[in-house]
Amino acid sequence: MPRSKSPIDVAIVGAGIGGSALAVVLARHGLNVLMLEKSTQHKDVVRGEWLAPWGVHEANKLSLTELYVSSGAHRPTRHIGYSEFESAEDSEAQTLQIEGVAKENPICLGHPNTCNALNEEAVRLGVEFHRGITSLKVTPGSPPQLEYVHADKAHTVQPRWIVGADGRNGVVAQQVGCVREQDEEHHLFSGMLVEDAHDWPEDLQVIASEGDVNVLAFPQGGGKVRIYLGWPSQDRGRLVGPNGPQRFLDAWQVECVPHADAIVKAKPISPCIAYPNSDSWLDSPVREGVVLIGDAAGRNDPIIGQGLSITHRDVNYVSSALLETTSWGESMFAEYISERKERMARLRTVARLTSLKESAFGQDGAALRVSIHERLANKPDLAAPFSAGFVGPHNLPAEVFSAEFAAEIVGAPIWDEHL
Repeated sequence: MPRSKSPIDVAIVGAGIGGSALAVVLARHGLNVLMLEKSTQHKDVVRGEWLAPWGVHEANKLSLTELYVSSGAHRPTRHIGYSEFESAEDSEAQTLQIEGVAKENPICLGHPNTCNALNEEAVRLGVEFHRGITSLKVTPGSPPQLEYVHADKAHTVQPRWIVGADGRNGVVAQQVGCVREQDEEHHLFSGMLVEDAHDWPEDLQVIASEGDVNVLAFPQGGGKVRIYLGWPSQDRGRLVGPNGPQRFLDAWQVECVPHADAIVKAKPISPCIAYPNSDSWLDSPVREGVVLIGDAAGRNDPIIGQGLSITHRDVNYVSSALLETTSWGESMFAEYISERKERMARLRTVARLTSLKESAFGQDGAALRVSIHERLANKPDLAAPFSAGFVGPHNLPAEVFSAEFAAEIVGAPIWDEHL
């Protein structure tokens, strides 16, 4: 394994799930790791709490699944997609037994809990962890340089490598000169945690669309459910103000979901923060002496909930490069760069298809959703891309993500500006 005369082999900016998972893996293999975090405590960010079955496979390879389970992870076993276009009975007849398809059930675990568990494990393994840091500056190079202030003291370090894991609003990508692009907003999305939803089946996760809402539910056990809401961008103020959580619950009064009343009567125990649904990507997640992972490296539209799984696969690729290469340089991330680019392109297609299928609103949008529903019913093989959210985009043939295949599902090119 690579070692260095420097006291710091790898400095990780960001102690969320991706950064701290990487810190744990590297520390287990004897590397000296410094981990920095700007927050003084992890807060509910209303997302990042569903690890897809393919993401669980990635966590298994990282030997992290047991840590998640011991920290209270909940594992739904069934998935149902309800729709206003068919009866609940017909939807339930198509219930997906998740493990039978993906060989693993997903993991649902509160984001702050997961971060804290990983932080504690990292520290236990010897990772130097500084919280509440300010004035961060990353300079790429060989070696790279990291400047920051912690406990009113300025620090300058030159680790062998820097990892940017500071999320979608992080600064590392910008500071090292990465160029970011993103899609236009398709609609708005939000999450909220509720408790006392004891009538919601604890083994069941759900996605449904009706009228001007797209709703999702992922149980966390003990009557807690992480719920999500998608709605038209034109109604930007829907969740604004102190009554936002109640309006969130009111939006769950959908007739197509038999258990919706359990959500409507539940108690909100988190904020509900609106954010746009869109993909973003960088020209490259690597600069001299610096590599980016997770949302910091470019994010997938959250409508398909792939963020955690993407991050765990990133950690696998980056940790393998660092641990299996004796001479560190940009070239050791060549496979990571190419694989991630293809992976994210495929998931971008799936997210776009899902947005059109579940969150096309208004009269024209409803008509589009009806037509997609009919095409999928008449030709079930067209549903192949949607399975990527369970089995992983890398486990499906490239052709199901092609522009031609997607257009057959929608009836038009999926990036048509009129959709």
